[in-house]
Amino acid sequence: MYNDSVFLENPKFNWAFLAHLGYNMWADPVRDKRGVPGIPQNLTQVCAEDHLRFDLDLWHKTTKDLAAAGCNMIVLDIGEGLQYESHPEIACKGAWSKDILQEEIFNLKMLGIEAIPKLNFSACHDEWMGEYGRMVSTTPYYRFCEDVITEVCEVFGHPRLFHLGMDEETYGHQSLYNLVIIRQAEQWWHDLNFLVRTTMRCGARPWIWSDYIWHHEEEFLRNMSRDVLQSNWYYGGFEAEDEVYLRGFDALEQGGYEQIPAGSVWSWKGNFERMIDYTLPRIGGDRLAGFMQTVWRPMMPNYAERQQMGTETLGAAKARYEALTAAK
Repeated sequence: MYNDSVFLENPKFNWAFLAHLGYNMWADPVRDKRGVPGIPQNLTQVCAEDHLRFDLDLWHKTTKDLAAAGCNMIVLDIGEGLQYESHPEIACKGAWSKDILQEEIFNLKMLGIEAIPKLNFSACHDEWMGEYGRMVSTTPYYRFCEDVITEVCEVFGHPRLFHLGMDEETYGHQSLYNLVIIRQAEQWWHDLNFLVRTTMRCGARPWIWSDYIWHHEEEFLRNMSRDVLQSNWYYGGFEAEDEVYLRGFDALEQGGYEQIPAGSVWSWKGNFERMIDYTLPRIGGDRLAGFMQTVWRPMMPNYAERQQMGTETLGAAKARYEALTAAK
């Protein structure tokens, strides 16, 4: 556990968009190439690949559109998409050099958009790590995590936030994998705390997905530092049967955590605007640090429409937020 309130209040209200440079989040067999029956189509589309899936022209269009829509933060999931000096073996074909990434970070700054790094350390979403994803909780694994966090922070010019992922580390989310790795209880907290300490030593505030709280609420509230920024994510239609997932917003508020609720066009286009209506009355003003839109598709031409949808819904949600807050 760490001292609370180490970090200053965020200097602005964050309208964030999660984009992916590297996209190897789902591990070995979400595998359409082997023709495994029963895998949902939305999973076969996101299989790990050995090459970069990122179109620079679409990226430049999307970032300009996002700036026009009012986005002031892009959370960029780096994964295998960077040529790391510390671990060059994990880079995919076509991975960006540090110089290219830094140039794009500068371009975002010129658009008025803050670039925040993300690396997902959930054992469910760590195919980007290569062999280190099969060494979880070992000495080489910890050394690897420390190396890549430190290096990415340097590339980003020591950002104020760093998203560590940590979502969906359950058997249900890995049931189609050839190798299932799940940390729980003391081991999950040990590894999370290691990542938090490493991030803080680099001068960044750690940020995670909050879904661990859904089924471990008392444990979460007892052990999670308030220094860790929280994003409870919810992509549905705010129906009664979704109560366990929606409960996360209330539980985090009751625990005094700062939140950036995350919505998506993954399953319903209207989700993000509805997120504003749902969370504004529930999260205290000083603990609501913004909202984040997640598209969950590669930055590739065949998903240009989805990227545009994410941009448009972010703009609509921002307008909705401004209208509701102005009316108070």
